Amino acid sequence: MYPDDLKYTSDHEWVRTSSDGHSVRIGITDYAQDALGDIVYVSLPDVDAEVTSGSAVGELESTKSVSDVYAPLDGTVSAVNGSLDQNPEMVNSDPYGEGWLYELRLADASSVDALMDAEAYQAQLDT
Repeated sequence: MYPDDLKYTSDHEWVRTSSDGHSVRIGITDYAQDALGDIVYVSLPDVDAEVTSGSAVGELESTKSVSDVYAPLDGTVSAVNGSLDQNPEMVNSDPYGEGWLYELRLADASSVDALMDAEAYQAQLDT
């Protein structure tokens, strides 16, 4: 149900490692977007912002609530998905593709290894 090529956090974020292994693209899982409901506004970190794993870096506002977006790893924001300004609903319609949130240049490329694989993430949801 969840893409095998991604890593996951307990905060329902996914992480896709770039081909060079030194940066990642981050978004929220299908489970998270479904729980939030219709996303109407997205607040993302600034490019070049230094972020620390576990810290709040943005917000997703839905018709139900406002939820924080957390940094899954330490690093520097290298890009944000600017198209979400005009089309925040892409987080709902394509959470693993066009609905990505931001990219991070990793402080430590090996830190990705500590995140959950799809099987572990699914098991967490089932408990």
